[in-house]
Amino acid sequence: MLGWALMFLIIAIIAGVFGFGGIAGTSAGIAKILFFLFLIVFVASIIAGMFRKV
Repeated sequence: MLGWALMFLIIAIIAGVFGFGGIAGTSAGIAKILFFLFLIVFVASIIAGMFRKV
């Protein structure tokens, strides 16, 4: 999932450089959503891992 977020971020940067504002904004939004989703899953897996060791 982090790979997808990075891919959309790169697409957003490239689109922004070439002046495609709509595509850049959409790609940046998708990258942001995927990054926060990855962060939530990461924290949940850390918490689950702490409870399994007990």
